[in-house]
Amino acid sequence: MTAKIIDGKAVRDEILCQLKNEMETLKQQGVTPGLAVVIVGDNPASKLYVGMKIKKCKELGMHSAVHEKSADITQEELVALIHQLNEDENIHGILVQLPLPAHIQEEAIISAIDAKKDVDGFHPYNVGNLMIGDAYFLPCTPAGIIALLKHYNMEIAGKHAVVVGRSNIVGKPVSLLLLEEHATVTMCHSKTSNLAEIVSQGDIVIAATGRPDLLGKEHIKPGAVVIDVGSPKSDVKFEEVKEVASYITPVPGGVGPMTIAMLMKNTVLAAKQRIENTTIQV
Repeated sequence: MTAKIIDGKAVRDEILCQLKNEMETLKQQGVTPGLAVVIVGDNPASKLYVGMKIKKCKELGMHSAVHEKSADITQEELVALIHQLNEDENIHGILVQLPLPAHIQEEAIISAIDAKKDVDGFHPYNVGNLMIGDAYFLPCTPAGIIALLKHYNMEIAGKHAVVVGRSNIVGKPVSLLLLEEHATVTMCHSKTSNLAEIVSQGDIVIAATGRPDLLGKEHIKPGAVVIDVGSPKSDVKFEEVKEVASYITPVPGGVGPMTIAMLMKNTVLAAKQRIENTTIQV
C-alpha cells in the first residue's frame, strides 16, 4: 500500500475560488473585506507567513494593511494599536502574528481584539463558543484539517482520531472539532508514556507537535489517515509512513495552504456579519 497524497494546495484553490465569488457579491453591496495583520519584531518565519497571507489578500481583491512594529514596542502601545484597528470600519479581521516578544503577554493582546474581528479564532469568547459547539470563527489550522478530511470524503463519525499535541492553536481545538464530527478522540502529548501503542490505534492521526520525525511507521495503523501539521519540518517520517497509511499530507503543501484559506474565509465571514448586522455580544 502506498498512501494517496492529500493536496492542500488544490483544496485551498477551490475554497479561494468560491470566496472570490462571495467577494464580488459583497463588493456589490459596498463592502470590501479588510484584514489587518500586526507583526512585531524581525522573526524571519513570521515575516514569511505574513507575506503569504497578504499575497492571498491581494489575489482575492481584499483590502489589507500590515502594521510592522519593532520588538521593543510596549504592551500598552500594542494594545492601543489593536483598539485603533477595532474601531476601523475598513478592517473586518485582525490578526496578530505569533509569537510575540517575551515581554508582551499574548493573552492580553489576543483578548484586546474585538471578538467579531478575531479571524484567528483565538479570543477567549470564540474559544468558549468552540467548546460548546457554537463557534462563528473557527481556528484556521484546525478548520483547515477538517475541511481536508471532508473534501476527500473521509468518514469522521465513529472513527478513532488520535491527536498528538495539545497546543491551544492546533491540538486542543482540532480535538473539539473532531468531537463535533462525532469521532472518538484521544489526545497524546509529551507526557504520554506509551505513544506508539496509543497512536497505532488511530483511524485518523493528527500530528501537531513541532517535533520533526516524531512519528514513524510503527506509530501508524495500516490504512490510517495521517495529517501532518509540522512546519517547517514534518512531524511524520513521510517516506516510511506513506507505505502504511491510506492518505497522508505532505509538508509543505498539505495543511499549510489550508490555514491561509481558512483565514481568508473567516475575514469574508466577518464582512458578511457586518452586512447582516449579526454582531457578537461580548
